[in-house]
Formats: sequence, C-alpha cells, structure tokens
Amino acid sequence: MARRYLQGKFTPANPHKYIGDYNNIVYRSSWERMVFDAVDKEPSVLKWCSEEVVVPYIGLDGREHRYFIDMFIVTKTKKLLVEIKPHSQTKAPRNTKRKKESTYVNEVVAYHTNQLKWEAATKWADERGLEFVVWTEKELGIKL
Repeated sequence: MARRYLQGKFTPANPHKYIGDYNNIVYRSSWERMVFDAVDKEPSVLKWCSEEVVVPYIGLDGREHRYFIDMFIVTKTKKLLVEIKPHSQTKAPRNTKRKKESTYVNEVVAYHTNQLKWEAATKWADERGLEFVVWTEKELGIKL
C-alpha cells in the first residue's frame, strides 16, 4: 500500500523573513510543515526559504541533475542548508526475506542518489561558508 504524505501550502506568520515568494511556500510532508512553522516563529531565525537553493550533482546515470534542498535557514550565528528525511533513509537499506526484490532495488537507488546529493550539497555549502545538515525525526524530536 502506498503511503500518503501530507502536502500543502504554508502561510507564514512572518512573511518578511521568507526569501522568495511567500505566497507559494509548499510543504511536502508534515515534518516540513512543522519545521516551517518553527523557523517562521523562531526569533533567532532571520531569513529562511524552501526549495529555493538548487545544487547541481552528478547522478547514478553519470549526468548532471538539480538538487532542490528542502530549506535554507539564516540565523544570528549560522547559515544552514537543511534536508528533512526519515532516519531510515540515511542508512543503507537492508534486504530481508519479506521484502520484494524490486522494493530493495528502489531503496538502494534512492539511498545512493541521496548520498550523491548530500555529498554535492556538503561541498557546495563548504565553498560558500554554509553548513549542510540532514534533520531526521531524531533531530526534530519526533517519536514514531
């Protein structure tokens, strides 16, 4: 059964903090919506945006692709590029007897694609004095 993720438009309480068109902020998960709300209201966050920063990376097919990073956050002390992912997607997938082969193959491809994206984002961020981080349910304090 396919999972359904909460998606929608986010309306900021502090539109002056948003970099870009604050009338077109889209969240692609309940976790993103939660983080958008938190950074919008957090006084130490000066500016933020969602999917406005694009980093080129070389995919598994050897061609250049574009990685739209979930968030860019500017605080009083740092500038962060943030990817929001389930912790399970930050670790190499395991094959089990119950798992279909096609499911395992898809998980392996997704994992390696994420690794390529994150490697490119880390390098891109370092070159610009930014920090790239992946926030999972652990960093967000979400209990599953």
